[in-house]
Amino acid sequence: MNRQQLIEQIFAKRTFLCVGLDTDVRKIPAHLRMSNDPIFDFNKAIIDATAPFCVAYKPNLAFYECLGVKGMQAFERTICYLKDVYPQHFIIADAKRGDIGNTSAMYARTFFEEYNIDALTVAPYMGEDSVTPFLAYPGKWVILLALTSNKGSRDFQLTEDATGERLFEKVLRKSQKWGDDEHMMYVVGATQGQMFEDIRRLAPTHFLLVPGVGAQGGSLQEVCRYGMIEDCGLLINSSRGIIYASQGTDFAEAAAQKAKELQQQMEIELMNIR
Repeated sequence: MNRQQLIEQIFAKRTFLCVGLDTDVRKIPAHLRMSNDPIFDFNKAIIDATAPFCVAYKPNLAFYECLGVKGMQAFERTICYLKDVYPQHFIIADAKRGDIGNTSAMYARTFFEEYNIDALTVAPYMGEDSVTPFLAYPGKWVILLALTSNKGSRDFQLTEDATGERLFEKVLRKSQKWGDDEHMMYVVGATQGQMFEDIRRLAPTHFLLVPGVGAQGGSLQEVCRYGMIEDCGLLINSSRGIIYASQGTDFAEAAAQKAKELQQQMEIELMNIR
């Protein structure tokens, strides 16, 4: 999916919601745990329920890798289901890969050739040669970690050099020499609030993947106020707040309701720009 196609989906569906599939087998409803593939069965129900209200899905690899082969089989089944049944949805693998060049090339091959997904989150802190192998795939997206929503983000990302430039600002400035806004996005946590002004000063046209709305306390309205641009430029991710809205047999219906509530708020924000 290219940038224009993503924008068209956002305005056609009046939503820029990304549903995070952070599926913990210990947290899914008890009645699903007896199935042969509880992770996939849970994901499928969540996807079917929330698809009308979102434009993207983001499975977090840690929740699948921790289960070994069975977890990765569930991941692959989830990706295949999305591509077969909901091909208009943008698929992000939240894997936070990034290593020396030849290793990054293997990671890129895994996600862009083997799984054929749209986008991959990448840690940029090993520099250009750790990122460019991912950018070598036409039509695929690299989503670089820039300013994250966790408490520890202040340990490194906000530190300043002798000129007063903060580390996340250096990442934004330097990385734009490697890729453009047609193939590269940035992760910016929703809890960063007004810091989105600083992000937009350096990356005025790039899409931002924004986790942290919902369970982590980020404000959708604040993110939109400081981060939205004329073609939206945002993918707001919500994981726990949607997929664990209920622990009962109505878990999918509850997830749909939470996703719909966010979609309705997003529709209001989009009306302000078009």
